[in-house]
Amino acid sequence: EVQLVESGGGLVQPGGSLRLSCAASGFPFTTYYMYWVRRAPGKGLEWVSSINRGGDTAYYEDSLKGRFTISRDNGKNTVYLQMNSLKPEDTAVYYCVRAPMCGVRYEETCGEKPIGQGTQVTVSS
Repeated sequence: EVQLVESGGGLVQPGGSLRLSCAASGFPFTTYYMYWVRRAPGKGLEWVSSINRGGDTAYYEDSLKGRFTISRDNGKNTVYLQMNSLKPEDTAVYYCVRAPMCGVRYEETCGEKPIGQGTQVTVSS
């Protein structure tokens, strides 16, 4: 059974940082690109970032470049998202997902739907 378990979210003040983790199991992790997506209140899924199988190439939504960093540890079957300089508009539930039919950018039309609970990130003073 495929499992993706997100953690690390919380309440943080604007300008703060959080590191999200996603523990994967039930599939050959090293053969998949991995993606982070988020859903803000009242909005659809938004692609945040993705990383290739080896972890040496990362992709970001343009507005997030320079603030977010994705990484993966294939020995631990875990993907991470380091988020710095957080803004209130980053408030969302964050999910890690697989999207083997997508390119480097997740789209709901080709990517798998989130199967984990996600982790809530709230940026507020």
